[in-house]
Amino acid sequence: MKVQTGLDVLIKDKTLQQKYKGNVALLCHNASIDSEYTPAAVAFKEIFDSRFIKLFGPQHGFSTDVQDNMIETDHFIHSYFNIPVYSLYSETRIPSDEMLEGIDHLFVDLQDVGCRMYTYIYTLTYLLEKCAGKDIEIIILDRPNPINGVDMEGNILDMDYESFIGRHPIPVRHAMTIGEVALMHQEFWVKKKANVSVIKMNNWEREMFFEDTQLPWLLPSPNLPRATSAFTFPATVLFEGTMLSEGRGTTQSLEIVGHPKIEPYSFYKNHLSNSLKESKLKGVALRPITFLPTFQKQADKVCGGFQIHITDKNTFQPWRVGQFLMRELYHYLGDDFEWKQPPYEYDYTRKPIDIINGSDKLRNWVVNNESLDVLNSFENLENYKQQFNSIKIY
Repeated sequence: MKVQTGLDVLIKDKTLQQKYKGNVALLCHNASIDSEYTPAAVAFKEIFDSRFIKLFGPQHGFSTDVQDNMIETDHFIHSYFNIPVYSLYSETRIPSDEMLEGIDHLFVDLQDVGCRMYTYIYTLTYLLEKCAGKDIEIIILDRPNPINGVDMEGNILDMDYESFIGRHPIPVRHAMTIGEVALMHQEFWVKKKANVSVIKMNNWEREMFFEDTQLPWLLPSPNLPRATSAFTFPATVLFEGTMLSEGRGTTQSLEIVGHPKIEPYSFYKNHLSNSLKESKLKGVALRPITFLPTFQKQADKVCGGFQIHITDKNTFQPWRVGQFLMRELYHYLGDDFEWKQPPYEYDYTRKPIDIINGSDKLRNWVVNNESLDVLNSFENLENYKQQFNSIKIY
């Protein structure tokens, strides 16, 4: 049965719409559509008319057309809706009092990807913190976790490495919907709570991958063109902390990894294929490829590398695959391997790879060429699972 998102539920339920009597604002982006491809902002204009007074956009902009980190978007007046669009990835990532003035109900409709290093959940939690104590209701229009709401993977963020790609003590693959992130935030991460509610989805089950929902996929950020890209993201986002290309500037971004000094076919035949078998990683195939990034890292240089193919979604472990591939390519490239240098997401001192990993232990694991058994020891999810079980709503 087709899933109905929180937006679908709101659009179809006239009685629910009548609950919201005051002025309305909406935080959304390119992927904020209903199951019939109607943009959320268009639906809000039809439902709330002149009471729909403001729009907000997260990183990559309201239109989701801006590349990469630390590329900010401007505030503007929308030419069609004739209301202000405020960027929460601009001179500020926290809405100002002026931005929030006059709002009674602020709806959030963002497609998250289920990974700690994806910033939309932090745009949400900054918003919740700012609205605590204000007479503003925050309503989350819930959406599926595209890589399912069951499987958890990766280390818990070390809070010494807190950043805009890791604000809270959660694992890399956190298994929450964005509505559940809001509830987790309110229950465990703050003392002063906001006025928050969640409009739940209908027909979504935790075991679902995005393809199971029968919903349309629109890219939630410029380099996640397919639902498959969201599933490989917890692996390939790690390479943002290196000078290897993660495929930005290609049509397979965040599904491939490479570098001009990699000869992928011989490396695969002579080493990587055996190392992959020994790792006992399941649900994955690594295919040798060459590709040409047209922008960002290694732009206009032919790169050798690998495409991550998911052969079984139920056994694929993207975080482990990414760490494994990082270790193998680090030692293959030797002196040609470079860690990316600061700044990264407005941190001008710490290594980007450590910010991404939420720890320096994983970089050291790569450098020391340690085993996957050691990697597994970095996961300590029991406390998180208890918290998760106390707030989950599906």
